Amino acid sequence: MRHALAELLSRREIHDDVLSNNLITVAEVRMSPDLKLATAYVMPLGGGDAKPILAALDRNKKFIRTSLAKAVKLKFAPDVRFREDERFDEALHIDSLLNSPEVRRDIEKDDE
Repeated sequence: MRHALAELLSRREIHDDVLSNNLITVAEVRMSPDLKLATAYVMPLGGGDAKPILAALDRNKKFIRTSLAKAVKLKFAPDVRFREDERFDEALHIDSLLNSPEVRRDIEKDDE
């Protein structure tokens, strides 16, 4: 499902200015156990404000749903929800914590 969504976005088959003018990363798609709900975690390539992209994806949800159902050949087209992928921000936060003077001091003590 993730590959099918990423391919759909990269081929620019969705006729929406916001989606056409941005490169979008599809980090993950989580399916419900009954395969009737797909939650896609997306973000603009390189970070940035994801709100306009999420709004554009929601506007084109019907087309995306139909295209995904054909691409992965499911009996039922899953309802697709779009969420901002926040893992990139979390990784930056962890990096900043690891590079803080307090943590560096503690690491240097352990090395002695």
